[in-house]
Amino acid sequence: MYTNWEELKQECMLCNKCELGKTRTNLVFGKGNENAEVMFIGEGPGENEDLQGEPFVGRSGKLLDSMLACIDLDRNKNIYIANMVKCRPPKNRDPLPAEQDICINWLREQVRLMRPKIIVCLGRISAQRLISPDFKVTQQHGQFIDKKGTLFMGTFHPAALLRNPNNKPAAFDDFMALRDKINEICERTY
Repeated sequence: MYTNWEELKQECMLCNKCELGKTRTNLVFGKGNENAEVMFIGEGPGENEDLQGEPFVGRSGKLLDSMLACIDLDRNKNIYIANMVKCRPPKNRDPLPAEQDICINWLREQVRLMRPKIIVCLGRISAQRLISPDFKVTQQHGQFIDKKGTLFMGTFHPAALLRNPNNKPAAFDDFMALRDKINEICERTY
């Protein structure tokens, strides 16, 4: 167990426990307010994220930032963004279960240090790992599930919204529900 973010990040940066660590340009630890009450978790870094060492910086990141702005959230101020795996899978494929298993303790430590009130799973990979193995984003998006005092919500991954813009209104509704839930249970997000 780590006592602070810097210690955790330094150890994580040295990780080479799986094959992904051997092919990365940069490890993508996370970005945002380490004391946030709301945490967003995606699946893993893509090409742009691997190059820049930050989560959600490509086209999907721009979409995510605009959706966050609609509900007065900002990755540099009042939320934190991380991923299931910290290194880019080849050709942006889904992280394999074995890779997630190796990397999950880094994420668990981030959650333990932060103690968010709300975790938003961006896409199927994180929702199925963190909420339920049979989670269906198209059917269960926007629903809040209490797990040991932390509320979890799954929603569409921004990259999926770029591929299928017809789901943008549903994702927008999820973000509106998130805003309402933040107003209800969070004390210092807004």
